[in-house]
Amino acid sequence: MATAKKGRNASAQSKPGRSLALILIAIVALTGGMFASGHTTPRLGIDLAGGTSITLAAVPEAGQESAINKTNMDTAVSIMERRVNGLGVSEAEVQTQGTRNIIVNIPKGTNSEQAREQVGTTAKLYFRPVVATELAGGGAAPTPSASGNASGEDADKATDKATDKATDKATDGSSPSASASPSASSTTQGRALTDALKADETPSASASASAEGGASPSPSATGGTSGDADGKLQAQYAALDCTKETVRAKAGDGAKATESTVACGQNSQGQWQKYILGPAAVDGTDVDEAQAVLNTQTGAGWTVTMDFTDGGAKKFADITGQLAQKQSPQNQFAIVLDGEVVSDPYVSQALTGGNAEISGNFTQQSAQELANMLSYGALPLTFREDSVTTVTAALGGEQLQAGLIAGAIGLALVILYLLFYYRGLSFIAVLSLLVSAALTYVIMSLLGPTIGFALNLPAVCGAIVAIGITADSFIVYFERVRDEIREGRTLRPAVERAWPRARRTILVSDFVSFLAAAVLFIVTVGKVQGFAFTLGLTTVLDVVVVFLFTKPLLTLMARRKFFASGHKWSGLDPKALGAKPPLRRTRRPVHSAAGPVETKEA
Repeated sequence: MATAKKGRNASAQSKPGRSLALILIAIVALTGGMFASGHTTPRLGIDLAGGTSITLAAVPEAGQESAINKTNMDTAVSIMERRVNGLGVSEAEVQTQGTRNIIVNIPKGTNSEQAREQVGTTAKLYFRPVVATELAGGGAAPTPSASGNASGEDADKATDKATDKATDKATDGSSPSASASPSASSTTQGRALTDALKADETPSASASASAEGGASPSPSATGGTSGDADGKLQAQYAALDCTKETVRAKAGDGAKATESTVACGQNSQGQWQKYILGPAAVDGTDVDEAQAVLNTQTGAGWTVTMDFTDGGAKKFADITGQLAQKQSPQNQFAIVLDGEVVSDPYVSQALTGGNAEISGNFTQQSAQELANMLSYGALPLTFREDSVTTVTAALGGEQLQAGLIAGAIGLALVILYLLFYYRGLSFIAVLSLLVSAALTYVIMSLLGPTIGFALNLPAVCGAIVAIGITADSFIVYFERVRDEIREGRTLRPAVERAWPRARRTILVSDFVSFLAAAVLFIVTVGKVQGFAFTLGLTTVLDVVVVFLFTKPLLTLMARRKFFASGHKWSGLDPKALGAKPPLRRTRRPVHSAAGPVETKEA
């Protein structure tokens, strides 16, 4: 019925205030969140803010020159990217250069120094049984409970986490203590170390055999390490001075996971210890997930908790079961990261839970760094830092200034065109552009701390291109309204009738733009992704602004005399648009038995 239809149209036209109120509330809320977060400006990329450019060169291990190949280099790039992203550093670029180099560009800002330290760290993690240990300057090393690594229940957790490597020590815990007393003679110490090394070979073989379902070999069957190897390792241990950084850096160089080695580590008291470690029983690939946790219940401070894979959990249970039968220090396992002992908890029983905890002299930052590296895995290659270059923002600032000038000129031309062609309607268009700009700015500022988005030069280009996309949506709607007026309709009906057709066109156009931006973001890397992301974001905001601001505002303006009367400066003058004369309508009564009830247009 005509009356009911008219009621529905009136109801539809009475809601523009709600849409305008909704978008106003959204802008106020987002702006409040921006100021509350303390990030009132977008984060800038390396080309605008400056930063550090690092060149890393792959270094082959002895006899493994073929390891430097495209597959391993691409894997290293992927791991480095995940490490940096895991620290929340935005706009970091990691890419290969040639066949041996990787270039890492890290913007200046939050966590950039951590990223620089981590990006080239190999992060090879091993759990090795401790054969012998003492303070670097001589003297007995403190026990794990004294050094703060693990004791009691915490030791179980710590062990649970760390020793996927050491299927090691002999079940006959009667070997002499490996932490030789400074008063002992060198002959006695050497004999103790030799016995410990021989004993240490047995569990590795035993664990390996039992894992394959075979019988565990006896000590005599394994034979231990050769006398020459024992002597060489003892000599390295005796000469090892862990108080010197250059010595620590080379400790254990060239040792394979299946070989015993020497290493250095620092206890919670800040003292350096030196170690003889058995073959690895578990490695970092057996760690499924790691995270930094503040342990307030036991007072252990910051720790790193790990969950093992199924295979890693079995290895860990096997080795901790063997170590639990040993005497100190051979009931300890060392968690070795890139050749340095980060923790050396002892084991009192087999740990079968499939998880573990590394405790020690951790700060929040160091715990998070270790957890980050363990979570994303070890690099397949070793890298050395070839060069580090500081990138200034001067050149980027000049380019940004030029880009902003170009954007301002483009915006001014768009506004001049709107004023000349649409006249009063340009007021609605300019307000819509301002609302879109405000939303874009606030959202970019919030995305910096939340997802690590950083504004770079290509992203600025994307925002400038978006001016045209947004203006195009206004023009589509305005032209539909004008078409309706040319057909002889008055403004208010023209605004409502033009909207469905304009809406379809706008949605199709914006969908194509968003699809192009999404494809560009997926198939590209580096700075081009910044352009694609900004283009996609502004395209979505264009839909929001047109639906919640432009259309409702035009509906309200259509009720004002200036626009409704078709003023010559409104941009909706029927004469200027060449409108057809309005159709004449007559109304006739519709009769029924009860008399006239309504009128019907003829």
